[in-house]
Amino acid sequence: MGQLRAVIYARVSTVDQNCDRQVGDLEAFATRAGYEVVGTWRETASGAKDQRPERKRILALAQARKIDVILVTELTRWGRSMVDLVHSLQALQAWNVSLIAQTGIQFDLKTPQGKLIAGVMATLAEFERDLLRERVKSGLAAAKARGKVLGRATGQFPSDRHAPKVLRLLAAGRSYREVARELDLSKNTVAAIAQRNR
Repeated sequence: MGQLRAVIYARVSTVDQNCDRQVGDLEAFATRAGYEVVGTWRETASGAKDQRPERKRILALAQARKIDVILVTELTRWGRSMVDLVHSLQALQAWNVSLIAQTGIQFDLKTPQGKLIAGVMATLAEFERDLLRERVKSGLAAAKARGKVLGRATGQFPSDRHAPKVLRLLAAGRSYREVARELDLSKNTVAAIAQRNR
């Protein structure tokens, strides 16, 4: 079997940072490990955001079986959260692609060690989801207790600017469909305006 085809993925969170150190470290790591680097992708994006076009390009390469290994300096550069990391590892496993952190930690889910790590991570991901759900519920309860009105109040719907015309036409005996056609709205929008103003 020939050299494994590797891609380097480097990410920083803000525009005042750059990926040079990560790329240099990963190139040296790839040389030591004997990988053939077939591409380097750099990205500037917050770890919490899903807008990561370069990562998506790498995943497309993995799915097309054009690479064998993805190299990152640390797992936080790749995964947005524990849930995201577990999901992407499962996808990579299905495509027979490994994610390797510079520390040498390899996530090859075909091995007993990889399966164990994935199981622990899946449990942590579920715990993370439960904690987030609990924090959201707690925050909503606290806001309600302070008298905060949750959800949109009347007048905050974008369609409410059409309400006077819609109501006038409906009062004149026009059907929802006719009003919707005349004002270039959907029938559902007309019905929602009517219902909010009963």
